[in-house]
Parts: sequence; C-alpha cells; structure tokens
Amino acid sequence: MDAFEWAARLEGSPLGEWMRASALAYPVANVVHLLGLVLLIGPIALLDLRLLGLARDLPLPRLSRILTAWAVVGLALLGAAGFLMFSADAGPLLANGIMQAKLWVIALGVVNAVLFRALWNERLAQWDIAPPILGRAQALASIAIWVTAGVLGRWIAYS
Repeated sequence: MDAFEWAARLEGSPLGEWMRASALAYPVANVVHLLGLVLLIGPIALLDLRLLGLARDLPLPRLSRILTAWAVVGLALLGAAGFLMFSADAGPLLANGIMQAKLWVIALGVVNAVLFRALWNERLAQWDIAPPILGRAQALASIAIWVTAGVLGRWIAYS
C-alpha cells in the first residue's frame, strides 16, 4: 500500500469520518494543536536564545532540562492533534506541497534537536566559557526551522 492509499483509507476510516462529522472534534483538535505549537516553539525559542548568549545568568543545563521537557510535551500534542486533523482530509493534504514541505521541516527540526542533544548535552555547563560555533548555528537553525514549520502549517489553510 502506498502513502496515498493509506491516506484514502485513513480519511474513510471511522476516525476520519468522526473528525468530519463531529461539531467539536476538529475544533478541539485545532485548539490542542495550537497549544502544542505554543508549548513547542515558546520553550525551544527561549532555549535557543539562551544558547545564543541571552540571559547568561540562568544556568543552561537546568534551563535546558526544563524547557526541553515542555517542548517535548508540545511536540507530542502537535503530533496527536495534527494526526486527528489530518485524518479528516488525508488524501488532499498528503498531495498538498505545502503540507509535504511542513512534514519535511518538522523532520529536520527533530533531527536537529536529536543531533544537538547527542553533540552538546553533556557540555552545556561549559557552554558559556567556550560556546561551540556549530552548536550556536544549530540553535539559530532551530529557531528558523520551527518558525518555518508554524508558518507552513498556517499556510496550508490558505492553499
């Protein structure tokens, strides 16, 4: 089964039908998706700005643990609510170039975050003494990636 067959089955499934037929399901999923966006982009942007040198009086390892936990919650909410909304119109959304770009950008954001953790997590305590150029570039890229994902998500509604 290819991706378009899978999308057609999802759209025709009881979940897809429920998301289209219910007066509350889609709007509630949309609000949860927005909450997830706030919980992802807010903490990640704050952490990335700290990695770029702002608010150096805040200890980076502790701040990173706290903000990353919230960002993971946000990403989980985005994924769950996004899947529910996707199920309502899966075929056309999968064929939408903006949706495809959004999914690639999200994948890039997750890869960037995982690589950041693998490369720098154990060295965060020394970050302010010798901040790695690559680490700072990843922080800057992170801001751009997640904002782009949010913009693409909004753009889908107008395409």
